[in-house]
Amino acid sequence: MPHYSDEEILSLYRDESSRNMALHHLIQKYQQKLYWHIRKIVISHDDTDDVLQNTFIKVWKGLAGFKEESQLFTWLYRIATNESLTFLKQKARANTTSIHPIEYQLSKSLESDTFFSGDEIQLKLQKAILTLPEKQRIVFNMRYYDETPYEQMSEILETSVGALKASYHIAAKKIEEFLVTN
Repeated sequence: MPHYSDEEILSLYRDESSRNMALHHLIQKYQQKLYWHIRKIVISHDDTDDVLQNTFIKVWKGLAGFKEESQLFTWLYRIATNESLTFLKQKARANTTSIHPIEYQLSKSLESDTFFSGDEIQLKLQKAILTLPEKQRIVFNMRYYDETPYEQMSEILETSVGALKASYHIAAKKIEEFLVTN
């Protein structure tokens, strides 16, 4: 099945008779990228599936209001990021009886995740990343794994390029310290 450009998908969406086809092509084009973006934030495969589904529901409901002032990709990633952060906040609130912070719970979830296929070094790197504050973790993942340009991250996360560069630099130093000391 051919991949449609964002413009073609939006054009299909604007025509009421082809809206379902637009959604199909949108999901086909972005499902895997968004899955991995969300997975790096929420860690668990099952939770990622839930957040991804919520993301596409929100996208579908909001697509009529998409003003095309940013790229479709940027808009989708912003929604996926916000849905992931909302999920983590809800999970943290639901676990108020736990004495462990959400990062500890995510680390334990990573260790027991049957879908994690990395070796010991990758597991150690993931644990190091989980020690970072939420925003630094997202910036690090987007830059290190996805090689997202700072300008694009700036649009997605709605913050300055300078702040993102500083965040990434600090995150990289913290990860390096974790890897050396643990």
